[in-house]
Parts: sequence; structure tokens; C-alpha cells
Amino acid sequence: MSTCATVSRSLDEPISGTAAMATTWLLLEQPGPWGAKALTSSHLDRALGRALETAAGGTGVRIALIRRPGRHADPRTPAQRRVYAAHTVPGKVWLRTTTTRDPRKLLDLDFAALGAGDHRSFDAALGGRAHRTGPLALVCTNGKRDRCCALLGRPLASELTTSGVPGVWEVTHLGGHRFSPTVLVLPYGYSYGRAEAHTVKEVLQGVQEKRIVVQGCRGNSAWDRPGQAAELAVRAATGEYTAEALSVVRTDGAAPRWAVTVAHADGRHWRVIVAQGASLPPRPESCGVSALGTPARMDVVSVRALTAAALAG
Repeated sequence: MSTCATVSRSLDEPISGTAAMATTWLLLEQPGPWGAKALTSSHLDRALGRALETAAGGTGVRIALIRRPGRHADPRTPAQRRVYAAHTVPGKVWLRTTTTRDPRKLLDLDFAALGAGDHRSFDAALGGRAHRTGPLALVCTNGKRDRCCALLGRPLASELTTSGVPGVWEVTHLGGHRFSPTVLVLPYGYSYGRAEAHTVKEVLQGVQEKRIVVQGCRGNSAWDRPGQAAELAVRAATGEYTAEALSVVRTDGAAPRWAVTVAHADGRHWRVIVAQGASLPPRPESCGVSALGTPARMDVVSVRALTAAALAG
């Protein structure tokens, strides 16, 4: 059976620079079925879903629903819901968690502060605390967005859970259906495409060691698409895989060509030229769309270490 994911894989479409963008992720447990726009098409109160979308708009916060892997028992109104918030900007990374009986309390959050990396409103409004039991692996399984997410994502989430991997959740939408199965790993915020159970386990082990696995990596959600590609290119060029070692500090230019400055925590800098191209030949960008497209791709043209003089200039 041909799907958007099988076509993308057969064409070896590059995945660097394709991750969903968010400085902060806010995740709310919602069991039962999800529609294509899950915040307003699930058993979460629709008015609440719309209010949360409005509150998060333009703040850098991305809201998603999560549920436990497996068969989706639907209590309609679960007594307790798990809630996570994670900030992904290097140097300020954190992962907080709590439970709530009333998801309307999420409207008491200061979304602008959350997006900027301040978790005090999460702690005050919801009783949040640091999550200390290991990383989270969020597998996109929302077949209402694209059938690939269900066909490929749900078996992956089930396999990981069955094999005893902790911290695995199903999530509503990570973008890039054609790269299914897609996985977001928190707290560092790196997304992965065409994921397999053994590679996800390697990624999670890396997170435990404060190390980023770049194989199959789509990018860090803290950066825009050119920044994601640039950061991964510097990691590949230098062999620097330490989490939070690199930051995107400047982006000059506009589509289809950018000059991205990537900084190391030790003071080194690199200038990365990223060009936007079109993925050819045309292919389905989603299983739910009949028209073929040429999705944008981020191609790294060059990676150059900057001298102190170049930085001063």
C-alpha cells in the first residue's frame, strides 16, 4: 500500500529542518478519540479547546493532547489528567509536570511567560513540579490528521510500551505526516522521523546521558526551520552531541537563502548557509490530499567556523 510516508521514504526526502516549532510544549492528557484538530474535536470541552488555542497564539507555546498507548478506553471525563510543560531553548531547558481534575485551570497560565521559559505560573496555577523520572517520548498517532500516523505511529508506541520503555505517550500532532512515525523527545525538544523502536531507545538513552542523537533527527523545536538544519549541520561537522551545547543566535536573510550563526556554550561560533529548495519529483504531502506537492527542503550549503575578528566585524 502506497502512502505519503512510503513515497517520502522511497524518494529519500531529507528530514533535517522539518520539526514543528515551539519554544515551550504544553501537553494535556485527553483519552478517547481525537479529530483532525484535536483541541476542538475530541472529548475535551470544545470551548475550552478554542480558548486554549487563542491563549497560546503568538507566545511560542504549542499545545497538544496526549494519551496512554494502547486501546483507548474513553471515560469521557477522566478523574485525573496528567499535564506536562517543557521549555526547549538550550541553557533554559526544563520539564515540569502535575495532574489536574479541572483542565480549565490551564487558562490561568501566563502563556507569554511560559513561551519565554518562565514556569512560575505553571507551578502556581497547577501545582507543577520538576519531572525527574526520565525523558518523554511522544509518538504521533492521530490517524484523523493522516492515516500514516495511525498505521505507523500506534504500533511504534505499543512496541515501546510493551518492551518496558517508560515515558511513552501518544500525541495528537507533530507535523510532517510523510515522515511517520514521528516522535518528539522532551525535555530537549528534538523531533525524529521514520523512527523505529531501537532508534527511539537509543535517543532516550542519549537524553539520559545529556547527549543528542542526530540520526533521523528533524531538528530542535526551539529554532525555525533554517536554524534547525544549521544546528544539526554543526553537530555533524564538529562531532558535538552534548545537549544544550549549541544555540542559534542569529539568522540573516530570507527565503530562499539564510546565513545562520550557531554558537557553542564555550564561545565558538559557526556561520551556516542554508538554502531552501523544492523536493522533486512532486509527491503527496499527506494521505488526505489528492494533489501532489513539492515540499520545501532545507539544504545546508556550507558550515564555516568564525574567527574572533569575523565576529567583531
